Amino acid sequence: MRATETDSGISRPVIGHGGTAWLVLCAISACHMVNDVMQSMLSAIYPLLREEFSLSYAQIGVMTFAFQVTASLLQPVVGLVTDRHPQPRSLPVGMISTFCGVLLLAYAGSYSMLLAGAMLVGIGSSVFHPESSRVARLASGGRFGTAQSLFQLGGNFGQALGPLLAAFIVVPLGRPAVAWFAVAAALGAAMLWQVGSWAEGRRRAATSAPDTALRLPRDLVVRSIIVLAILTFTKNIYGAAMSSYFTFFTIEKFGLGPQGAQVMLFLFLAGMAAGVILGGVLGDRIGPLTVIWVSILGVLPFTLLLPHVGLVATGVLAVVVGLIMASAFPAIVVYAQELVPGRTGMIAGLFFGFAFGMGGISAAALGVMADHVGIQAVFVYCSFLPMLGVLTILLPRQERLHG
Repeated sequence: MRATETDSGISRPVIGHGGTAWLVLCAISACHMVNDVMQSMLSAIYPLLREEFSLSYAQIGVMTFAFQVTASLLQPVVGLVTDRHPQPRSLPVGMISTFCGVLLLAYAGSYSMLLAGAMLVGIGSSVFHPESSRVARLASGGRFGTAQSLFQLGGNFGQALGPLLAAFIVVPLGRPAVAWFAVAAALGAAMLWQVGSWAEGRRRAATSAPDTALRLPRDLVVRSIIVLAILTFTKNIYGAAMSSYFTFFTIEKFGLGPQGAQVMLFLFLAGMAAGVILGGVLGDRIGPLTVIWVSILGVLPFTLLLPHVGLVATGVLAVVVGLIMASAFPAIVVYAQELVPGRTGMIAGLFFGFAFGMGGISAAALGVMADHVGIQAVFVYCSFLPMLGVLTILLPRQERLHG
């Protein structure tokens, strides 16, 4: 590896085996989209499953729990193992697990088979995220933030696309139509085999083992990871409020119909998609720590305003909040990977798993709160969450990570 100087004067390591592998990054992003389409589709077909199998809400909750445990808690473990024993060619394994899970969901004849299908989709996600995040960093050519953003953009698009595909394909045609999406998983597995072969060749071409020595005292690193986890937690609570309940908020406050409310949610999701890219690109130029400051704390004035303005202003603020807040996650992941060098998979698994798990838990908790205090009050309370962005002051300056 060699060092280069960014526009902000921060010394950054650049991989010396060629420039940015854009084709590989696009392939990883596309497969991330496929993976997250399957994830989001599972919850989108719950009403159909409930009617067909006469499920109780408790049984649906168990399905969600089984999926989230396998999709989130396993990720750091998988990342830790693959950090010690990199296996780029294992990438298709995750997608094959998703392929099997989708087929089970399509043709399951019992509740236990539905549970197995949900868990296989979760396992596929746990295997996919850590190793593919490592490959994205390997293909970055030193543009770590940009690579992480492009990788996450596919996931964000997939999360937004899943419910739409369920609404327009699965609901009209019935549960067996879910099997059609197994074709996408099979294509994704084939694509990941090629990506894994490329990554294995790049790994073997490396002239030295990756540096795994901590550049900062261990207690400072642990404290910083905890701070980053808290910042991720605050972002995910607000994101869960918007993703799960913003439509209900706009219907109740402005009297919108379902279509109008979905348009308002789309504005937020579109802002998030743009923010993911913006956060990575800016992070490469001004450093991820600066992006974290601006993204978490800088969004506070806009979240405070959103519950108190009119319809048009709410739509504008939804875009702005999504744009600013979403820029944090690529910066957080890149910063954490620089805190703990050589542990790319573990960090990716930890933060992707934490983000996903906390999103599900937060959505459930916010639903209980909304039943007690009302949906508009929930958004007022959540608007203060970005104040926790002041914890960023506890993170070490960027120069110390490279000094």
